[in-house]
Amino acid sequence: MAEIRVPELAESITEGTIAQWLKQPGDHVEKGEYIVELETDKVNVEVISEEAGVIQELKAAEGDTVEVGQVIAVVGEGAAAPAEKTAPQEEAKAQEEPKTAEAQENEQAAPVQEDNKQRPIASPAARKLAREKGIDLTEVPTVDPMGRVRKQDVEAYSKQPAPAAPKTAPADASKTASASKQADSKPVERVRMSRRRQTIAKTLVDVQHTAAMLTTFNEIDMTAVMDLRKRKKEKFQEDHDVRLGFMSFFTKACVAALKKYPYVNSEIDGNEFILKKYYDIGVAVSTEDGLVVPVVRDCDRKNFAEIESDIYNLAVKARDNKLALSDLQGGSFTITNGGVFGSLLSTPILNGRQAGILGMHTIQTRPVAIDKDTIENRPMMYVALSYDHRIIDGKEAVGFLKTVKELIENPEDLLLEG
Repeated sequence: MAEIRVPELAESITEGTIAQWLKQPGDHVEKGEYIVELETDKVNVEVISEEAGVIQELKAAEGDTVEVGQVIAVVGEGAAAPAEKTAPQEEAKAQEEPKTAEAQENEQAAPVQEDNKQRPIASPAARKLAREKGIDLTEVPTVDPMGRVRKQDVEAYSKQPAPAAPKTAPADASKTASASKQADSKPVERVRMSRRRQTIAKTLVDVQHTAAMLTTFNEIDMTAVMDLRKRKKEKFQEDHDVRLGFMSFFTKACVAALKKYPYVNSEIDGNEFILKKYYDIGVAVSTEDGLVVPVVRDCDRKNFAEIESDIYNLAVKARDNKLALSDLQGGSFTITNGGVFGSLLSTPILNGRQAGILGMHTIQTRPVAIDKDTIENRPMMYVALSYDHRIIDGKEAVGFLKTVKELIENPEDLLLEG
């Protein structure tokens, strides 16, 4: 007999949520085989069985919160579930005792009840959505020939009007009538927050309560970097098998600015500043489950192609829910690009204990005064630096953003900085 416990997840993660059981009581498992998927604050983790055998018992249900070290399942020897092992004994006992009409009726109904309790076949995305919406997967119809419930099946089912509730005598007629009237005129839908969304909400509020956050703005003329990218992008992709985007330019510009203003690359620990001598840049990525910030390591020692490749690979892992905890830990500064969604201007919120975050925005053609006699239409981008005013004064914040602006407007200088 072996107990399956929640493994150590990460230094800052002490609990998780049972996202999906991959095995059920009575299922045979091999040593090292995955049996459950845990949803943590940052990523999903699959837990393996340390022993081969049969799942005897699940001690937590899907959706339950479990702590590190907690027993969540029991694996024993044998080739069948405990319930199946006792079946011959029950059959022998039944043969010794005469069956009543009621017993016979219950016995006939039992197979149907057992069938109704069978776990439906569903994709992980369908199970997750069903948990969030409080939907029983056994009630969701599907057109899949194999009977597999898909995410779109759950979405379609959730949009169906709810069946009318049976009329009962209310304990408080006035309150019930008022609630009923409100429900009829104001339709609502309750959606359970995922653990990741709960963590995002808590973290963002904590940052605003613990940091003296302030934002400064500037604008960048993107003409030069867009021209350079246009000239080099085909050759760049041919040589490195990755697309040349703007993120590598901004990442290298931020590294140069962090070297010039080191306190932007720091955090507070008690009465001390921790000045980080490394440049691990977090890049915010939007996923269906919320925003995650995987980290590109050692950006000061990587060229444009290596940075673009790392960003691309991390973004793919994020959207496929394949990020490891190590991909998300240890960043020293963060860049977020709301411009990909059309954002013209925003005030980004600091990422954890970091001292600064750069916000990029959409590129918009605007008339720009070149000199007192000339106005030209130029592709312009507003940029924002949110910073912890406990660590950084306005002079340093403005200087940091001005450095980024100058390097992007003169992208050849990034080669000298690199």
